[in-house]
Amino acid sequence: MLAKIYSAGLFGIDGFPVLVEVDAQNKLDYFEVVGLPDAAVKEAKERVRTACENTGYPFPECALLVNLAPADRRKEGSGFDVAILTGILSAVGVIRSTVRLNDKCFVGELSLSGELRPVRGVLSMCVAARNAGLAEFYTSMENAPEASAVEGITVYGVPSMRALLDHLNGRRILTPYPRSAATPSEADSYGVDFSDVKGQSLAKRAMEIAAAGGHNILLIGPPGTGKSMLAKRLPTILPPLTFGEAIETTKVHSVSGTLPEGVSLLRRRPFRSPHHTMSPVSLVGGGANPLPGEVSLAHNGVLFLDELPEFPKQVTDGLRQPIEDGKVTITRANGRVTFPCSFMMVAAMNPCRCGYFGDPNRKCTCKMEDVRRYMSRISGPMLDRIDIQIELPSVTYDELTAKDSPALERSADIRKRVCEARVFAKERMKAEDEEHGYEHSPAEKPLHCNAQLDPASIRRYCVMTEEASDLLRAAFENLGLSARGHDRILRVARTIADLAKCKVIQAEHIAEAVQLRSLDRKYWGE
Repeated sequence: MLAKIYSAGLFGIDGFPVLVEVDAQNKLDYFEVVGLPDAAVKEAKERVRTACENTGYPFPECALLVNLAPADRRKEGSGFDVAILTGILSAVGVIRSTVRLNDKCFVGELSLSGELRPVRGVLSMCVAARNAGLAEFYTSMENAPEASAVEGITVYGVPSMRALLDHLNGRRILTPYPRSAATPSEADSYGVDFSDVKGQSLAKRAMEIAAAGGHNILLIGPPGTGKSMLAKRLPTILPPLTFGEAIETTKVHSVSGTLPEGVSLLRRRPFRSPHHTMSPVSLVGGGANPLPGEVSLAHNGVLFLDELPEFPKQVTDGLRQPIEDGKVTITRANGRVTFPCSFMMVAAMNPCRCGYFGDPNRKCTCKMEDVRRYMSRISGPMLDRIDIQIELPSVTYDELTAKDSPALERSADIRKRVCEARVFAKERMKAEDEEHGYEHSPAEKPLHCNAQLDPASIRRYCVMTEEASDLLRAAFENLGLSARGHDRILRVARTIADLAKCKVIQAEHIAEAVQLRSLDRKYWGE
């Protein structure tokens, strides 16, 4: 007898439906799985056989052939166990023939006792099942909260194979898992706040501009000036995740197996802070079966690189393409996988090896040649991709002990201005498009922040006064800017204007943007 049942697999961060076909014939006993399975899928034969017997059902002694379709797409992982055993028991008549199985999807690993174990990537699989028109999704109790975030499909958390069979045969009906009400919310506490950082008003202003426009930022200063504190508090002033961003971010962490236990949907923007000893593969992703790297785990959030010159040059240069494209493509013999990686990069560094070059309070012990060698670890093309560069001076005693100061703003106050600037930018671009009759094609991805403006969008949206244009021309010629540097100054100036709610970029906006990008002359110039 032939039985057909649905499961789901993973390719990159996306799921795809898998049709599990089981043919049972009264022939010499054998059990084979085909359809381009990996080692974990092939080992399912022994897990399925033992789980079936420990559940209380004798494993059928017949010829069993299991085909995972489409057969030209590689199937990886242990998530097909439940579907394979359910298909087998349906083919031999343990599950009644009147039970409709062609609208159900089964995902989960089986223990030898017949209990369902969680697998990674369930959110992506549930989305794929919903998109394929399936009505019900069965998975382990641990994975059910994650799958319940998907609308348009009924999710069941199944404790064991026996409970699943009783449910399908109508003996003991399972209760659908309640759909997760978890939506992104700014009410969640981060445990840190910008008011914790004393002094550094210019750096806080730069962080606000970076958050409003999604710009990359480099913090340079002696040890103890608050570089790491500022970076760790950046997520507290970023706009809350939209539901679409939350789903996309959760999919990345689900596939990577880094989704916190009991979390169905990530509410907060991710903050990743990898150590400088990491490898290029750990940063951008890869492996025999490609998994997302740190740049993808920081998708829609912040990637913090502390002590930037200590990272191997191969690692930092590997960031150049992800920063520009917002995605990483990894090619392997069995296919090509693309992971999203639209993130804000925050880098922090000391001005030299000892950390006190240029500090008026502490004497630098490095030779000038050593300072140049230390700074040269950051390549020009990499530096060119950082929109904002800010120098942090040492904090004075008065700043450190100040209690009531305008500089001690709370994150909530800064976040409000950031959100208002992004709303202003969105409405401004919409109005300008309508005024000039510009229509976006369906394939175009909507812009979320000024850092995503391409050269064509810069020409369209970055309108300057004549005075601002003259100032930018002078800065371009005197600072020896590249074309990319010119565009990045315009993007930052556009964000500064949005914070001031100005539709046209003024000269003071250009001046502040140039000031936020002038440190390469001091530290990387002649």
